[in-house]
Amino acid sequence: MLKSTRVQSSGPLIEQGRMPNIKVFAGTSHTDLAQKICDRLGIELGKVITKKFSNGECCVEVGESVRGEDVYIVQSGCREINDMLMELLIMINACKIASACRVTAVIPCFPYARQDKKDKSRAPISAKLVANMLSVAGADHIITMDLHASQIQGFFDIPVDNLYAEPAVLRWIKDNIPDWRNCCIVSPDAGGAKRVTAIADRLNVDFALIHKERKKANEVASMVLVGDVKERVAILVDDMADTCGTVCHAAEKLLEAGATKVYAICTHGIFSGPAVSRINNSMFEAVVVTNTTPQAQNMKDAPKIKCIDISMILAEAVRRTHNGESVSFLFAHVPI
Repeated sequence: MLKSTRVQSSGPLIEQGRMPNIKVFAGTSHTDLAQKICDRLGIELGKVITKKFSNGECCVEVGESVRGEDVYIVQSGCREINDMLMELLIMINACKIASACRVTAVIPCFPYARQDKKDKSRAPISAKLVANMLSVAGADHIITMDLHASQIQGFFDIPVDNLYAEPAVLRWIKDNIPDWRNCCIVSPDAGGAKRVTAIADRLNVDFALIHKERKKANEVASMVLVGDVKERVAILVDDMADTCGTVCHAAEKLLEAGATKVYAICTHGIFSGPAVSRINNSMFEAVVVTNTTPQAQNMKDAPKIKCIDISMILAEAVRRTHNGESVSFLFAHVPI
């Protein structure tokens, strides 16, 4: 039986004497995560002032010198997503024209990631447009987590590190679900089958998937469960939870099929619209998300929502990138 691995990071964290040329700045989307990354690295969060003009334009003032520095800007795709994206682009450009040596955008939840293909006539590929905007703004490198489709990395002509929450998810399952050996990992749609099979293989358990049959767009007519969950704990795994309509419907289907308990684990807890009330009225034991987006208010409003901290993974990615070390170690291990 494979055990989750907790490995000490291979090198020392950032020491001011040894690595003087690193600066981490935060946009307004998720300052808490940026502060945790800086605490982990042992450096101070860079000074930046963000404000809006009365007509809604973003204004960014970087409050310290970045000349010749290795700059990391932490900004997640959440809240007022268009404002957050514009703020990130302005911050990247401000640092670039202030002679920063390298600018890395740390985007835990990549905006517009679901618009990654032309699935109907005259549909835009907005994820490609965002990639172009980041490159033109002056980003030299992107660090993100659990892209909706891994192929989005190919939209960039600059290096992209797509980190995975999977090692942290495996650790949470083993620490918090006592009978995890008698569980079944379930994908709420066919598109997530690859993600689900990877986790099922690591835990050495079975997997299942739910096939959605649609009569009209945005209306799920019926769900067909492919696999056996009878007398087992069912764990729904997806990359993001937005309005939570699909996962709540899937939870009902799994309980009808004989599952003893149902958990949901999603990397990005967006929770827009009626999501929180749906979770409160759902049959889940817990809905587990990571803090790629802010979750403090959601956890107050819905006690079933639990949060996995992934700041140490992002901090270690920043440290390794700055030191010129391999980041692939983080694909299968959680830094302590």
